Amino acid sequence: MNLLAPILAKLAAHGSRTAIIAPHGEHASYADLLGRSERLAAAWKRQGLRAGDRVLVAMPVGIPLYASLVALWRLGAVVVFPEPALGLTGLRHALRVTQPRAFLAAGWFRLLRYGLPELWSVRLVLGADASAGAALDTLEAVDADHPALISFTSGSTGQPKAIVRSHGFLATQNARVAELLAPQRDDCVDLVGFPVFVLANLGLGVTSVLPNWRLRGQENADAGRIARHIAAHDVNRALIPPSICAGLADHPISQLDAIFTGGGPVFPDLLARLAVRLPDADIVSVYGSTEAEPIAHQRLAEVTEDDWRAMREGAGLLTGRPIPEIAVKILDREIVVTGAHVNKGYLDAQHDRTTKLSLDDAIWHRTGDSGRLDERQRLWLLGRCDGTVGDLPPFGVESAARFWTGVEQAALVAVDDQPVLAIAGDGERQAEWQAQADRIGDIRVVALRRMPLDRRHGSKVDYPALRAALRRI
Repeated sequence: MNLLAPILAKLAAHGSRTAIIAPHGEHASYADLLGRSERLAAAWKRQGLRAGDRVLVAMPVGIPLYASLVALWRLGAVVVFPEPALGLTGLRHALRVTQPRAFLAAGWFRLLRYGLPELWSVRLVLGADASAGAALDTLEAVDADHPALISFTSGSTGQPKAIVRSHGFLATQNARVAELLAPQRDDCVDLVGFPVFVLANLGLGVTSVLPNWRLRGQENADAGRIARHIAAHDVNRALIPPSICAGLADHPISQLDAIFTGGGPVFPDLLARLAVRLPDADIVSVYGSTEAEPIAHQRLAEVTEDDWRAMREGAGLLTGRPIPEIAVKILDREIVVTGAHVNKGYLDAQHDRTTKLSLDDAIWHRTGDSGRLDERQRLWLLGRCDGTVGDLPPFGVESAARFWTGVEQAALVAVDDQPVLAIAGDGERQAEWQAQADRIGDIRVVALRRMPLDRRHGSKVDYPALRAALRRI
């Protein structure tokens, strides 16, 4: 098998249809991607790249990246993606952990070959320019467990863990994502803020518009510029993190038929704002992780008045029923999952000890998230297990607080064993916020100008950084 088999079939079938639109407007058709990948595969095979070789990829998100991925998997090579949010630190970590045989770079990333000593021992250097040259229409047949991709967790709870995805695993994961993203119209155009989802779109025959904002520090993206990007390319669906949704909720984006958002907690106040901006759109919040994507999803149209009331009153975040292909348990309040598209182990088996469980003759992944299943078997998120403050679930308190007047962001942490609710927003309302918090419990409210967020999607609170900041106050 090869995970590319169904994708190549789509590339060939759709021909002149636009596959990808780059941030600055460059278009690539399905036929373009097919041809580029054939020329790249031929060039790299002549250089000596073989099936099973690990290739560290350092390229901006663009058309050459996706043509390169197709070419590498044609040859059965193993793609190594450093964690982009960690910059050079993440790249060095990837080099140390995976020991790649080849390095593929484009743009200024090529200079790393000379300035980064850890790369000097990587002898095979590949280029992504294949404008001319012989083509190689080949597809290496591999076993289902042949490695295809090594990527990394964000490292938000410690050192990034290397995850190996096989051809069989990625094919299964792409199928689950494709089921979620299946288009309702033939001329679907997606703004894709999650680079991995472009692969699913290629298999669906959907046009993917790449982000015109930096993927690091997304909370600072220019929402007006993104709205113009959507209008310029006739985008009708957006696959974007909550941080981008928050900006777009204040701009005219009436042409969108659907929004899929995840990669961080999707709070109910944000959903309410999107519903006002796009009353007829299908708005879907998706829950998953690097190790298991997707786990569950919730359509806004299916949220009841009772659900809204529960979230306002501290019940947590409703994230919907788990998809049929995944099994979910709640063990000591922690969400654990298993299924064909759930990672069963890391490159370094030492990481398995704290994140994997053997139950019912299966390997289960510990998400580290606290949650519960309601009487309808819908999943509610309560926050990180290690973030629970006494009996107070972080997402329960934070969801309620985000509905208070003047609140933009809220995060509950323990500082010296005392519950502290940090709030970014209109600081002059701190007394009102404190009165509201007193109704929940013995919680001290602290007003902040800015909430520290994760480096990957800018959608999760960086709780260690927040605790450190609060201790300095």
